[in-house]
Amino acid sequence: MYKKILIATDGSELAGKGVAHGLELAKGLGATVTFLNVSEAFPALAWGGAMAGYVAADELTNYEENARKYGREVLDKCKAEADAKGVASKGLHVENKAPAEAILEVAAGEGSDLIVMASHGRRGIGRLVLGSQTAEVVSLTQIPVLVVR
Repeated sequence: MYKKILIATDGSELAGKGVAHGLELAKGLGATVTFLNVSEAFPALAWGGAMAGYVAADELTNYEENARKYGREVLDKCKAEADAKGVASKGLHVENKAPAEAILEVAAGEGSDLIVMASHGRRGIGRLVLGSQTAEVVSLTQIPVLVVR
């Protein structure tokens, strides 16, 4: 049924549940997995003030280096979990994108037939104010999405 599964993870404990669930499903189906970690763009507000450009440029470099390092750590951990279960996998880190946008692009580009991601479970005003990457993915894709709570 599903042969190419995209598992999105931000490295959080909740996302780890999505990874575990997605890996069990992939193992049972004999599917391959692409793990995706996304680092958002450096906050634009950091560029304010007369001398901020100089300071922010250093912060931008630091932010990007740390995001890459964190992404590698998250994806290496996921790869190790997949290897332990005998699931073929690869990891991708996308920089400077909104998570939902990157998830949709990578899922289409990889030919994924299922997206697995965790929901952070926000409700009410929190969901309206903060938005929901999961809700955005679900509403904009034609690919089935498995949401793990």
